Amino acid sequence: MMLHSPFLSKSNCTNFPFFASAFSTNASPSSIGVSCLLQMGLKWSRKASTSSSGKRLSSKARSRVKHRTTNVFGHQAQERVLEEEALEMEETSPSFKIFPGQAFPLGVSEVDNGINFAIFSQHATAVTLCLSLPQRGELDRLADGMIEYSLDPHVNKTGDIWHICIEDFPRSSVLYGYHMDGPKDWDKGHRFDSNNVLIDPYAKLVEGRRNFGDLKHKLSKFLGTYDFDSLPFDWGDNYTLPNIPERDLVIYEMNVRAFTADQSSCLDTNVRGTYAGLIEKIPHLLELGINAVELLPVFEFDEFEFQRRPNPRDHMINTWGYSTINFFAPMSRYASGGGGAVSASREFKEMVKALHGAGIEVILDVVYNHTNEADDEHPYTTSFRGIDNKVYYMVDLNNKGRLLNFSGCGNTLNCNHPVVMELILDSLRHWVVEYHVDGFRFDLAGVLCRGTDGSPLNAPPLISAIAKDATLSRCKIIAEPWDCGGLYLVGSFPNWDRWAEWNGQYRDDLRRFIKGNPGMKGAFATLVAGSADLYRINKRKPYHSVNFVIAHDGFTLHDFVSYNFKHNEANGEGGKDGSNDNLSWNCGFEGETDNADIKALRFRQMKNFHLALMISQGTPMMLMGDEYGHTRYGNNNSYGHDTAINHFQWRQLDARKSGHFRFFSEVIKYRRTHQVFRHENFLSKSDVTWHEDNWENPDSKFLAFTLHDYSGGDIYLAFNAHDYFVKVSIPSPPPKRRWSRVVDTTLASPDDFVCEGIPGIGRTYNVAPYSSILLEAKL
Repeated sequence: MMLHSPFLSKSNCTNFPFFASAFSTNASPSSIGVSCLLQMGLKWSRKASTSSSGKRLSSKARSRVKHRTTNVFGHQAQERVLEEEALEMEETSPSFKIFPGQAFPLGVSEVDNGINFAIFSQHATAVTLCLSLPQRGELDRLADGMIEYSLDPHVNKTGDIWHICIEDFPRSSVLYGYHMDGPKDWDKGHRFDSNNVLIDPYAKLVEGRRNFGDLKHKLSKFLGTYDFDSLPFDWGDNYTLPNIPERDLVIYEMNVRAFTADQSSCLDTNVRGTYAGLIEKIPHLLELGINAVELLPVFEFDEFEFQRRPNPRDHMINTWGYSTINFFAPMSRYASGGGGAVSASREFKEMVKALHGAGIEVILDVVYNHTNEADDEHPYTTSFRGIDNKVYYMVDLNNKGRLLNFSGCGNTLNCNHPVVMELILDSLRHWVVEYHVDGFRFDLAGVLCRGTDGSPLNAPPLISAIAKDATLSRCKIIAEPWDCGGLYLVGSFPNWDRWAEWNGQYRDDLRRFIKGNPGMKGAFATLVAGSADLYRINKRKPYHSVNFVIAHDGFTLHDFVSYNFKHNEANGEGGKDGSNDNLSWNCGFEGETDNADIKALRFRQMKNFHLALMISQGTPMMLMGDEYGHTRYGNNNSYGHDTAINHFQWRQLDARKSGHFRFFSEVIKYRRTHQVFRHENFLSKSDVTWHEDNWENPDSKFLAFTLHDYSGGDIYLAFNAHDYFVKVSIPSPPPKRRWSRVVDTTLASPDDFVCEGIPGIGRTYNVAPYSSILLEAKL
């Protein structure tokens, strides 16, 4: 059904006695104006948003309205118009008063006299608000029609913001979007198409299909919605934010859906893969010992985006979520039981509240470098592209207005355009104020350092604004300091002494050293000491280096020690996707094996990597599943598999609880209870002693050092990346102390980690091939 209003112009009413006489003689001037036409009773007409010919059927209704408002001067004309409209009238709708509305805030807001809608578009020439009322709001039936209000640019526009207010309109359960029309000049960067119903960039909630991966609704549309009926969320009288100092963080990178989607989670089917499911598994996070989760994207995205047209990836389901539809709305299909957008918002808050109650901070992986709308060859227009492509995206006006692609995903958000920058800032503030999140990791943040023409900026306005924003001042802000256009800013990311970085150099150099590459000892010493070569500048701290060995993209830790080559055949791109430069080592055999020696070496290497990560100065981050040795069977780009390839395997965790998991958990907790691994400032000569006089020998793959604790509890560490034993002299412990062995990765569980320590360490220690040890000076 489509409900049509005329162009909303005061002149349309006040100039025509017929319309004015339709109202009570007591009507005030404010109620006669732009609201008068709709007080007469708007009509329901069965119209589809598109027809088989590709033309919007509502265009005839709008032209009819124009005819009516420009030619109704006498009773004959009035009667002719009414007769024409009666032919199409099927039923009468409730009447609504319409007012010009206000330009701010953008999005939908509740105002004294109704519901206000405001949207930015600098280049649109025609804007139509499309609405589906409660009980008419099934997304699969939108073809049956929507209410449409065409906005008059002389009345419903302030600057570049289009707006309208509807009195006594429903306060929730309304689906809404916009038709936009404007210049058709592709060469100038425009992509207007009035056939599309577009999502408001400032929609706080988005409705789509209700259940993740529901094939029956694969081509479901997405529209904005709002909720002014629900009571404010109760955070609780005793609720407090964790406010964990950055130097104390241990970050766990995880995917909300994949964490509990597998049957082995033993959760109810309605709860698996949801925010509520994550709550159920908080005890696991506490047992592991981490104190911050970094959630892969939780903004609304379409998991079926690869299946909208035939292509080599049309069997895939996007499970990582790096394809944002809207920057304000939580992923609605992460609500339990298919509850929809409003339930998703509430359950997200319940998840944050529960995590905070457990002392765990919530960091969001946010994607402001591109959107889901793809490229010009195969666009998936849902919002920004159709609203004002030239503003929201970087375009090359010297190359026929084509989209620039620094994201590797077909488009690049125009982040440092003032309008887009404010959108991003408003989005971040929304997640902090409304959802109480503690920080953000910015995907491909190199893009955020580019100007509107794509050129790198030394002082990007957006990066500066995020660093200085009062609302964001308590938040952790972490950059992935590169992009797909060749901009690599590790150690040189514009930071204002606030931004932390994913330290890609740490990852690469640690991988090289532990697997035994020559000439890496000095680099290894530098990175475990906090990467001062990169971050010791101005007021930056060691914790501004987010250290990691493994992240969501690339091999898991198990696969990193099991595969020399990627095995991405299941992705459908002939193995062309995913990185070829993994710096991995399979320990002598490619893939799974029953060889006990190879399996033991692989486990030892995983422990070596984990120990090195947790004793390094800086902020450690580990990947979900590495605590039990999750495998993706060599797939290093598994974004499109909603299967056990990505799903956390709880039975495997249980089977390895006393061995693999125990070691990983104990080492994390050991880090958190020993200050020597978490210095506020970079190490001085009094903080560390390097037991080394062979720095220049590239064939030396052994490093030992002591971290000094001012209370006397020194820590001695040795890493042997040789394929033979190294007999090392152990330095004397501090006075009244003796060395006890806490870690030896070559030993089996539980001897590989003994928190209270095993005494009796002599003056030498025979460090096994590809192993590491940790000794503590105890009383």
